[in-house]
Amino acid sequence: MNQQLGYITLLVDDYDKAIEFFTNKLHFILVEDNPVSETKRWVLVKPTGSAGCCLLLAKASTEEQKNMIGNQTGGRVFLFLLTDNFKRDFQNLLDNEITIVRKPIFEKYGTVAVFKDIYGNLWDLIEPSLK
Repeated sequence: MNQQLGYITLLVDDYDKAIEFFTNKLHFILVEDNPVSETKRWVLVKPTGSAGCCLLLAKASTEEQKNMIGNQTGGRVFLFLLTDNFKRDFQNLLDNEITIVRKPIFEKYGTVAVFKDIYGNLWDLIEPSLK
């Protein structure tokens, strides 16, 4: 059996604002941006160099969904951005005035810091330790 995660939905309040954040601040690649209806688009972004899973940016359409923007996991770290150069990518977060929740620390599994995206979702930036 061959399976993999294809997409992870991230609720957003505005497609263009979300695209701008992910592509200009985190330097993700816009993979796809296609209209589905007058109010809905199919928007995929992924980290530069990633061959795997994409984020599906989904505009919240109900009050319940709108209330979940930025808190899809109840305040826990939601997404884990792996990097081959922690120093470079952490500096990028600082340069783009992205909120740092926990400064870099060295763990057994690698160097990690926690940051918030434009909506308040928590992310780990991790450079894994070499094995």
